[in-house]
Amino acid sequence: MASPCKHPRVRVVAREEDVEYVECQECGEVFDSGEFRDMAIEETQEIEEEG
Repeated sequence: MASPCKHPRVRVVAREEDVEYVECQECGEVFDSGEFRDMAIEETQEIEEEG
């Protein structure tokens, strides 16, 4: 089973009012930039808990 993509490279594909949509250059997933920030925060918290 492949490990989940951590979206190391993203690009903005659309902007709508105060929301930006980004696409992962590795897996092609599209999500809003707020979700991307939340993913980064969760990952940081997991690393801190392990350490």
